[in-house]
Amino acid sequence: MTESKCPFHGSSTKMDLGTQNKDWWPNQLNLDILRQHDSKSSPLPELDYKEEVKKLDLDTVKADLKAVMKDSKDWWPADYGHYGPFFIRMTWHAAGTYRTGDGRGGAATGAQRFAPLNSWPDNGNLDKARRLLWPIKEKYGNKLSWADLLVLAGNVAIEDMGGPNHGTALGRVDIWHPEKDIYWGAEDEWLGDNRYGDTRQSLENPLAAVQMGLIYVNPEGPNANPDPALSAQDVRETFKRMAMNDEETVALTAGGHTFGKAHGAGDAGLVGAEPEGSPIEAMGFGWASTYKSGKGVDTITSGIEGPWTTNPIQWDMGYLDLLFKYDWECKKSPAGAWQWHPINCAEEDMVPQVDGSGEKVLPMMTTADMSLKVDPEFRKVCERFRANPEEFGEAFARAWFKLLHRDMGPKSNYVTGDYKDVDYIWQDPVPAGRTLTSAEENGVRNALKNCGLTVAEMVETAWASASTFRGSDNRGGANGARVRLAPQKDWEVNHPAQLQKVLGIYEAIAAEHNASVADIIVLGGAVAIEMASGSTVVSTTGRGDATQEQTDVDSFELLKPKACGFRNYSEKEFAVSPEEIMLDKAQLLGLTPVELTVLVGGMRAIGVSYTGDGVWTDGTLDNRWFKALLSMDVSWHTTGYNSYDARNRVTGSKERTASRTDLVFGSNSELRAIAEVYAQDDNNDKFVQDFISAWNKVMDADRYDLR
Repeated sequence: MTESKCPFHGSSTKMDLGTQNKDWWPNQLNLDILRQHDSKSSPLPELDYKEEVKKLDLDTVKADLKAVMKDSKDWWPADYGHYGPFFIRMTWHAAGTYRTGDGRGGAATGAQRFAPLNSWPDNGNLDKARRLLWPIKEKYGNKLSWADLLVLAGNVAIEDMGGPNHGTALGRVDIWHPEKDIYWGAEDEWLGDNRYGDTRQSLENPLAAVQMGLIYVNPEGPNANPDPALSAQDVRETFKRMAMNDEETVALTAGGHTFGKAHGAGDAGLVGAEPEGSPIEAMGFGWASTYKSGKGVDTITSGIEGPWTTNPIQWDMGYLDLLFKYDWECKKSPAGAWQWHPINCAEEDMVPQVDGSGEKVLPMMTTADMSLKVDPEFRKVCERFRANPEEFGEAFARAWFKLLHRDMGPKSNYVTGDYKDVDYIWQDPVPAGRTLTSAEENGVRNALKNCGLTVAEMVETAWASASTFRGSDNRGGANGARVRLAPQKDWEVNHPAQLQKVLGIYEAIAAEHNASVADIIVLGGAVAIEMASGSTVVSTTGRGDATQEQTDVDSFELLKPKACGFRNYSEKEFAVSPEEIMLDKAQLLGLTPVELTVLVGGMRAIGVSYTGDGVWTDGTLDNRWFKALLSMDVSWHTTGYNSYDARNRVTGSKERTASRTDLVFGSNSELRAIAEVYAQDDNNDKFVQDFISAWNKVMDADRYDLR
């Protein structure tokens, strides 16, 4: 893999857009997160990419990619005559933004084409890699998304250089503008790291990278301190937050750094602005360098200079062999970055220069590389891999496949490709379910109507199960009924005692009617809504029940809601407001502002509220909740953190209580406009039907087979 960071680049341009609403009212709740990726942004709104990609002749595409990799261009020459390492870095950096905290980042959308990723310091000169791939994209057009191409290119590169590979799954759909939903950190300068508490392990959640604009860690060491032991802490914590254990971390680092070199040939001050900050005539090219030729042997990207192995375009054991063969000394690169060189390097371990001139150069290691040798646990894995090259190759192939596909979610999302037919626990496998016949479903519904549970209990259970879904990485959801398994069955927000009572009844109904518990949970919610509204709620079946063995407890614990505005739950006081947390969850569920409004209003009307705040009506699903919210008969008064009382304007008596996630639908002008629609006398039926539609959207969010 090539260079890992760029501490030297960075400029900014700012157009004066005039004073905007956010300037006057910076604390205003911004609903834009729920409106992004509208079809109006896409030049291909009618394209069904998942059908188009099935038409792709993958073998021909791979052959074309292999030809491109060996066709060195004068405008950006291929190191060692092969672009493979360059493409591997591009692929790694497209996928490596994934983090487990909120499932955001990753390669699934082709986001590397847009800001801020296209201009991150760590992505220096990857604009050239994407331009090298343009002829492939141009040729295959709508049958090959950029998102898939950015992943496929790195995999084909590994394959072409003799590396182990589990293949590529295709089916990623491109986005068409920058994502507004990803929090990359609060720093206002590149490579800032105001994201730590007292230790290097107290990295701010949900972040994974150690500094603004980096994918993983600073390879020079924490804040460019070349201390391998300290670097090991960053490496372990960051890779953990990207779903990798120690073995996977070593495999990815050693395997990725088997290929390519880092670039820091000269004075980094001679490197120009990133793509987003470059002048219009640069046509999206950034980091123009005036150091000599600015390319090839004169390239400056990360500031670190040199190859990792003696043969940077061939899979072998060179990385681990060199790392452990020599003692290493820390020196500065020509660009001024800390790096490590072998002491008394033998002639056979010197590396040919990238331009084919025959000149020999020293191999190098970064401080992050040295951490694998210094840290006791990393070292054990390294030594095991050195003694077992085949095990190392397989470990790299598995970890690499996981890195590239983690954010695609379950295997059912893989449309086509040359991937191995293997099940991994990180894919959250669920056994196939059985679609109930109409007669069977009617029998289940009758049993649920007479099971003795309240409407609120059935609705809460269905929501607890389905609302774990997050569209960022397609994890969670009702399929699998993992709400009955650890860790979800014990989450405080799920009312564990109540949940166990409900599940006991549901499991008996499932057994009697040969249905999955997952389907019973969803049907229970549907029946409860019918009982509360008098309207018919059509529901789907066909879900399966996962087992505890198919559930990665530590990984699923990351889905635990620390606050849930839909249920008026918060485990503590947070730095951000409850309504902002609710908005973030709504985005992960794929909701619009309208759907958010009807779901909260409907759930309160039914009686769903962890604290009891916001429950003002008798449990009937109708629009009286909105009428009460907007009533001028009362005035609202704060009584504590996230706690408010409504007092009668005439008598002063307390009439009801609410939270911020209730009152925001009356205080925020955009949400109030929506609430007013549903409070109208002529829109009660519309409210009920819109609630049912939004409810079913959440219940079926993980039903990829229905999309």
